[in-house]
Amino acid sequence: MLKEERQAYIIKQINVHNKVLSSDLSVQLAVSEDTVRRDLNELAESGKILKVYGGALSKSFHYPFQQNDVYAKDSKKIIVHKTMNLIKSGMVLLAGGGTTMIEWARSVPDNIECTVFTVSPLVGLELTERAGVEVILIGGQLSKNSHINTGALTINLLADIKVDLCIMGTNGLSYEGGVTESDWEVVQVKKAMIKSSQKTAVISIGEKLGSVQKMKICGLNAISYLITDLDRSDPILAPYKNEVQVI
Repeated sequence: MLKEERQAYIIKQINVHNKVLSSDLSVQLAVSEDTVRRDLNELAESGKILKVYGGALSKSFHYPFQQNDVYAKDSKKIIVHKTMNLIKSGMVLLAGGGTTMIEWARSVPDNIECTVFTVSPLVGLELTERAGVEVILIGGQLSKNSHINTGALTINLLADIKVDLCIMGTNGLSYEGGVTESDWEVVQVKKAMIKSSQKTAVISIGEKLGSVQKMKICGLNAISYLITDLDRSDPILAPYKNEVQVI
């Protein structure tokens, strides 16, 4: 594979999953980690990605308030619109982090009155602009990569609440592998979020379907809703319908 092809693949993976690990890219591309690191350095120097220890982040994920740089923004707006149909005044919600969740927070209408717990300071800041939303931030150690609070404090605080609905994104999602992530601390927080919720909605752009990360959060039967930008009749979604309500 030519360098240009490798780097195009890397950018695609970073945009879809928000972050990538050098070790994973090395396996996927069948090249050495040194080659991957050189590619990441070149892409970072050209301003296309942000290099971090062990991998790289997308610029839209790292700078979420620069709305023009959000990857697949139209697809994420479709997801946000579908998710809003689950929200009713008086509900108590739990919100995860990520660019799609930030788009969701920006779109919550002012006439909805609800309480939202969140592990994401960025989502919390957006929700404070909504007149009818009471925002409660779940504290903890702020992850530099995922931009959510993690660690024992976060998990202990989550254990003390019970919400109507949890809404969260994911780094990997497949019929066989379920909901997966590449960060162990994030996995533990998301497991705690699911336990704290009567129902859970996982939101994902269609491009992530079929992808599997190294660490499992849960199987599909542990979540209530799968919300994507795809039409519900899309054949890609057919196997998922046996395990979860697809929206």
